[in-house]
Amino acid sequence: MSYLNFDKTLLTNLERSFSKEMIRTNRAGAYNSTTLIDCNTRKYHGQLVLPLSDPLPEDNYVLLGNLDETVIQHGAEFNLGIHQYGENLYTPSGHKYIREFDCEVISKTTYRVGGVILTKERMLVSFEPRVLIRYTLVEAHSPTILRLKPFLAFRSTNELTHENSSACTDVKEVQNGRAARMYPSYPELFMQCSKKCEYTHNPQWYKGIEYLKELERGFSYKEDQLVPGWFEIPIKKGESVIFAAGISEVKTNTLKGLWDKELQRRSARDTMFNSLKNAASQFYKREGDKCYLLAGYPWFKATAREEFLALPGCTMGIGRPEYWDAIVNKTAVEEIRAFMNGQPHKLAGIDEPDALLWFIHALQEYAEYTSLEETTRLYGQLIIEIMLFIRRQQHPRLFLHHNSLLWVDGKERPATWMNAVEDGHPITPRTGYVVEINALWYNALLFTAAIQRCLGKEQVADLMEYQAEVAKDNFVKTFWNGHYLDDYVDGDYHNNEVRPNQIIAASLPFSPLDKKQRKAVVDICTKELYTPKGLRTISPKSGGYRPEYIGGQLERDRNFHNGPVWPWTIAAYAIAYLKVYQHSGESFIRRLLTGYEAEMSELCIGTLNELYDGNPPFKGHGGMSYAPSVASVIEVCNTLKKYETK
Repeated sequence: MSYLNFDKTLLTNLERSFSKEMIRTNRAGAYNSTTLIDCNTRKYHGQLVLPLSDPLPEDNYVLLGNLDETVIQHGAEFNLGIHQYGENLYTPSGHKYIREFDCEVISKTTYRVGGVILTKERMLVSFEPRVLIRYTLVEAHSPTILRLKPFLAFRSTNELTHENSSACTDVKEVQNGRAARMYPSYPELFMQCSKKCEYTHNPQWYKGIEYLKELERGFSYKEDQLVPGWFEIPIKKGESVIFAAGISEVKTNTLKGLWDKELQRRSARDTMFNSLKNAASQFYKREGDKCYLLAGYPWFKATAREEFLALPGCTMGIGRPEYWDAIVNKTAVEEIRAFMNGQPHKLAGIDEPDALLWFIHALQEYAEYTSLEETTRLYGQLIIEIMLFIRRQQHPRLFLHHNSLLWVDGKERPATWMNAVEDGHPITPRTGYVVEINALWYNALLFTAAIQRCLGKEQVADLMEYQAEVAKDNFVKTFWNGHYLDDYVDGDYHNNEVRPNQIIAASLPFSPLDKKQRKAVVDICTKELYTPKGLRTISPKSGGYRPEYIGGQLERDRNFHNGPVWPWTIAAYAIAYLKVYQHSGESFIRRLLTGYEAEMSELCIGTLNELYDGNPPFKGHGGMSYAPSVASVIEVCNTLKKYETK
């Protein structure tokens, strides 16, 4: 049995199988996602979801919502699809025919209908908006016909569609298939088969399809989808047929070769680390000659903070330096310089107060993978420019005070990653001197000093080290309360809630804390914040502790950073813990990884969610696959490997 394998017992239990999802991407923004039994439970699910823009608003759009299969023998029809139309109302009930789901290399579902055994496999074509679904008739004792019924949505992932007179229900004939375009502003969807098929045109709206996850989140959850007709394909025992859906026509005699070529690009998800490597590569998004790292799926875009947080783990950490080059050298460097020069830039959130500091930290990690000399050669001048940009008070949201600390205004607009809002105002208004921003600043000062020395600028390096020493003294005076670090300080107000942001200060290569203070920070985070899924966002001892990410959107936003666990902080925790406890802490950090190992077969299989509840059973929520979560656990794994060689 493979690492990511699920049997009939689980798959036919809807309560369990509905909670498990899968997602695969084409590294250009398109994705394929659903539950393990192919019953969509989110409006974001779909067999082909892709980014579109002009004339449409820039967004992700569901074109092919689902594809129902029916096995026909001797006139008897066995429908393998499943949709929810009401509480405990599922029709058809195709899940009862599923015998196995395997996702070690690509997703593969095995169905058994009497004496018929049929497998269904799917892949996205790399860098091309096209999904390939291959059906193989493993066993059959009678002539068999495979009927394929496409469910069309043609809508944004943030919307739902309903029967309307504007939708075009006509299709046009193309090689071994048909093309549909429900609305003029959309591209055509080409649906083609690898062998000749019969198409029956019979447009019908399937009304009242329900999405359980949207109901749970308090959103609209019912929609109608258009089935324009169906394809029927005779299939023999041992034969494979490929169905392709994309926004351009393909020569159907090339589909088998295309399938084989794409399969060669895939690697096995046979361990937790290999699963995370695969998950990390799915966040890459090429746009022409540019490349970004998406914050996650299914609703995320490329945002600066998340990109810079996840960059080292999702590129260098999995042996993909070519993607570091594509994302940083060919895209991010240009975007950062455009921002600092007041020019248009595409990377969202690059003006956030901490974004450039996280970028410098990412370059510091790059130096660990390569060398300080190589990093200086490639990025030394940019690092110096960023630091001058901040020191000269040119950053619109960062203010350098005479005490060498950075001040931010987070009262009206969120200033940090704890960015949930209510009525346009931050729910967690971290403002003034913020602990991780100033820890990153101190670290950046000393890293830049090392860069200057590498460039032979000893006097400039001395001045930066002096400024860093002033920042260090004032950091401790400002944040250290005798037991741990305050979260933020605004004038005379010291927010002393125990939050995970302080662990950043204890983990950085250049920490403003002494050994005793680092140990105190690690210990209080372990005592009050640690869970098998990472660090809680606030201590359970706080009166504002709200551990469960449940309810409507407002309640979820209020809870977002006030109790749930965000795994992205776990790398900083592991690094700080090992710095304090050295080799004696290795076994604890290895046990920490078991909590993530369990997640490989839960929720979105083979990857990690955005956040988890702060109390048992630590249920996962938010984005089904989140780049900083994946990158952070990869970094923990790589950090442990370094200790093995010491």
